[in-house]
Amino acid sequence: MSDERLEAAVAAAVLPAEEDFAELLRSIVVVARAIFGAQASSVLLFEEETDELVFAAVANEREQHLVGQRFPSSKGIAGWVLSARTPLVLEDVRNDPRFSKDVAENTGYVPKGLMAVPLLHDEEPLGVLQVLDRPERSTFSLAEMELLGLFATQAATALALLKKARRARAALDGDPEAVAVAAVAGALERLEGPRRDAGRALLDALAHVLR
Repeated sequence: MSDERLEAAVAAAVLPAEEDFAELLRSIVVVARAIFGAQASSVLLFEEETDELVFAAVANEREQHLVGQRFPSSKGIAGWVLSARTPLVLEDVRNDPRFSKDVAENTGYVPKGLMAVPLLHDEEPLGVLQVLDRPERSTFSLAEMELLGLFATQAATALALLKKARRARAALDGDPEAVAVAAVAGALERLEGPRRDAGRALLDALAHVLR
């Protein structure tokens, strides 16, 4: 087994399940919505293979059907934020040429104003965090921008791990040997104390043999 496939097998075993990432992302947008007093909040994942933005998490219970919905990454304000890698605050999106009304209408919610920030990991664009229709205020403070940046950092970390897990599991497809290694790695990772240390030593020895 190559080093690359061995690494994928171990990663697939020890990284959290996709459902765990989905719950983490949802908790981020729920808290962001509450903190900013907004009507809605969402995380969009950038899929390079299809060049699309995909709803990965939304805050509102009644909007969970949006998860998985996608649109071209070149469209709308989210698309601009992703490509420009620049946060954006708009008090009235309908007067902005970057706003894509058809994308908004397809979600069933057309916002008036929004905040959007790119999700970057090691300078790689992973997606966009949006907060829609916060209470009207005369100015948008620097402290709020910094707070939004903290939410973006958490979301970007979650998306980076999610993409790593997906790639690792895809690499195991159709490889029984790699799947077996993943099962062993997963079992060892759940051990605690001295047994965990012994398990890691066993995994290192197994890696040496398979190479």
